[in-house]
Amino acid sequence: MKVTDVRVRKIAKEGKMKAIVSITLDEEFVVHDIKVIEGDRGLFIAMPSRKVSEGEYRDIAHPINSFTREAIQKVILESYEKALLEPMEE
Repeated sequence: MKVTDVRVRKIAKEGKMKAIVSITLDEEFVVHDIKVIEGDRGLFIAMPSRKVSEGEYRDIAHPINSFTREAIQKVILESYEKALLEPMEE
């Protein structure tokens, strides 16, 4: 599996969420609403999720192993860093 496209939408307002990202896998499958978040130990990604009846959030789509999560996170954060060099869209 390869990430073949990354679309970054930077968030202009203050807060921990820095961007919302969509990725395409193998030019065939898209995952929307991956969040880039500023945490205490730096940037990380949060997969798309929804709130369940108990009030907690559950991922809608996510990697099933840490190797894949790290590979996806690396590609997304590299794309986010490049997007920071571009002017904000209005």
